[in-house]
Amino acid sequence: MTSVVGIKFKDAGKMYYFAPGDIRVDTGDNVIVETARGLEFGTVCQPETKVDDRELVAPLKNIIRKATEDDYKKHQANLAKKEEALRICQEKIDAHELEMKLIDVEYTFDNSKVVFYFTADGRVDFRELVKDLASVFRMRIELRQIGVRDEAKMLGGVGNCGRGLCCNTWLRDFEPVSIKMAKVQNLSLNPTKISGICGRLMCCLKYENEIYTELKKGMPNVGERIRTPDGIGLVTDVNILENLIKTRLVVEEASDANDGEEKLSTDFFTYGKEEIKRLGKRGGKGGNTGGKKNREDDLSGLDEEQRREIQKLMKD
Repeated sequence: MTSVVGIKFKDAGKMYYFAPGDIRVDTGDNVIVETARGLEFGTVCQPETKVDDRELVAPLKNIIRKATEDDYKKHQANLAKKEEALRICQEKIDAHELEMKLIDVEYTFDNSKVVFYFTADGRVDFRELVKDLASVFRMRIELRQIGVRDEAKMLGGVGNCGRGLCCNTWLRDFEPVSIKMAKVQNLSLNPTKISGICGRLMCCLKYENEIYTELKKGMPNVGERIRTPDGIGLVTDVNILENLIKTRLVVEEASDANDGEEKLSTDFFTYGKEEIKRLGKRGGKGGNTGGKKNREDDLSGLDEEQRREIQKLMKD
């Protein structure tokens, strides 16, 4: 076990561990730390604690000192220079006619490097751009290509729920999100309803997935045949949260007399999960069907256009 302090460099940024040394800090304290990019200004978000060595990335960097008033003023001055740096970089991008979208810029605390973040559809040859920027800023230049999720995290915005984006306000790390999560929660697979402003599957699909997955265990699917206290029925709707299954009972089995079609009751009957027994589709078996039906991102039942749109949402 090693003593570490959790520090972040942005409000909703990722937390990094640093060695406290002989410095005592509390949550909310501003500190100067040594990073791979040089000295950086950060904020303590987790006080000193013991962490298993397997969770640490070696070598563990040190906290240099608590930030002074001059350090804070220097940090604010670096932030104030962002707008001008973005303007200059955009002018250079336009001059070189590069297919890239400039997103953000960061100065390291000690002004040894300036990092520009951008998005692009493919690889961009920005060697000449770097030379031009180096001649203007007189410091090391780094251009870093990011994804659309990172773009949304940096720029922020308002989600479908009407609140600020999770990734921009509090969510530290992105977690894998799949279309199966939307299907488990019985959400519409309309791409406009399950995608965020970044154009990818919404991160919030992950939040309730575990409880839905647990509640769905043993629940039949729509169209599945079940045995009820009143006879064989066909599932027409499933309410996972209330543990209710709506069915239509089979009043006459398929035969030559009715052209091979079974007749169902006009009334609907509702049962709890513990009251029924799964029989599966006609001629099939209940429970898991295995194979393609259990793939992580099952897109069965979608038309080709909708499938293409959903596959686009699932890109990294």
